[in-house]
Amino acid sequence: MSTDATRPAESGGAATPGGRAEFTTTFALYAAILMLLGGAVGILTGIVSIAQSEVVVRTPQYTYALDVGTWGWIHLVLAVLLGVAGFGVLRGASWARALGITAAALNIVAHFAFLPHFPIWGLMLIALNLIVIWALVPYRAEKA
Repeated sequence: MSTDATRPAESGGAATPGGRAEFTTTFALYAAILMLLGGAVGILTGIVSIAQSEVVVRTPQYTYALDVGTWGWIHLVLAVLLGVAGFGVLRGASWARALGITAAALNIVAHFAFLPHFPIWGLMLIALNLIVIWALVPYRAEKA
């Protein structure tokens, strides 16, 4: 990922120092770091939910009646996808943007369904995933 602000911007205009191209690249770097951190924390959340399901608050009569261990596996898989996408964005891989947007969107759905178990944590991660999507949508990885 290059921060060379003298290249023409994707929209056709010339990028100036501190302009849109530099902001987009910096914001994508921020999203990559958020995905790596979110992936690491999601892996820990998934492992705890799988190994010790009594740590997670159980809610009776909830619409989504999945076992807490199942939620743990869902979070674990999505966390690995987020981490891989974050690493790919750091490396400037063209596939990483699509994977990052997809994984963040799926992570939003998973945390929404997991809200009764961890309401504040779930809302924070939904907001962070929205920021990741917002940062990755305008980003275009540089072609090698």
